[in-house]
Amino acid sequence: MGEKKADAKARTKGRGAKDGDRRVGRRALLIGGAAAAVGSVVLARDELARLWWRLPSVEKPRKEGEVDFTGAQWVAASSANWRRADRPDDYGIDRVIIHVTQGSFDSAVKVFQDPGHGAAAHYIVRKDGHITQMIRELDVAYHAGNRQFNERSVGIEHEGFVDRPQDFTDAMYEASARLTARICARYDIPVDREHIIGHVEVPGTDHTDPGPHWDWDRYIPLVRQALSAQKQTQAAGTPAA
Repeated sequence: MGEKKADAKARTKGRGAKDGDRRVGRRALLIGGAAAAVGSVVLARDELARLWWRLPSVEKPRKEGEVDFTGAQWVAASSANWRRADRPDDYGIDRVIIHVTQGSFDSAVKVFQDPGHGAAAHYIVRKDGHITQMIRELDVAYHAGNRQFNERSVGIEHEGFVDRPQDFTDAMYEASARLTARICARYDIPVDREHIIGHVEVPGTDHTDPGPHWDWDRYIPLVRQALSAQKQTQAAGTPAA
């Protein structure tokens, strides 16, 4: 099922994460210690906003196993592969990044649960359309290989290999389009190729996914159709997925 290729991607992806803020503790201690020792230290407003939830008694309430997309299955990624945040309040979300696992669905879940991997996406879409969420959209996933893009995006992995067009099934495209449409609606993201991009398009990346066989001319219209259907559902008084 492509385990060797998945493992190769795991090693490369972990090395290329470049997030630069995986160890919050030391940074927070340095900031707090400097502020206590030197009264004249001035911390930037945006940095304080991003640190507020680390203070005692102000952490945003969360429910274990809660998902952001109705119907998704929750399987938690290792906490080493993402950073706790309060998006979009601390980091605005304006991108969806499309990935391909370069392996099986099971191998992707396994590496995202591995603390040594150093990377994980918010969602994985299986060939049959099943969606698993592994990181809350609130939080910063290490998926793009670029810190700024990690902070501003939601990452969606798709089961398969970039050189196997048959891996990108109708069920996968349709399920992924519904998921992306919901994300775009939630954060008011335009449905276009500037805001829905492939991993290969992230500055500084060494990855090529989703590859030449990912059908953007099919996918973007599917996202627009799904978004339109969701708006019609909401207008009729039924909550969107």
